Amino acid sequence: MIMNWDKYKQKWEKDPEFRKSWEKTRVEYEVARALISARIKNKMTQAQLAKRMKTKQSVISRVENAQTKPTLSFMQRLADALGGKLRVSLEI
Repeated sequence: MIMNWDKYKQKWEKDPEFRKSWEKTRVEYEVARALISARIKNKMTQAQLAKRMKTKQSVISRVENAQTKPTLSFMQRLADALGGKLRVSLEI
């Protein structure tokens, strides 16, 4: 039997340990998704984006794979490189 991502996620969300781990990495995941989406929308490779940001392709890869927490300065450089605007939000 093959289960799709949504069914797995629904199953895992019932597990308190999974929810705790998810919350710890949620920001990295959301940044990764936004970066990939924006890069693809702008028809850029990781290498092209890295060059615009004056960084290495491996840095872009680590962010896209949610393996690092990007700094605000990185996020601002990303917004500049993609012609976007950085917005930061705090929900309490």
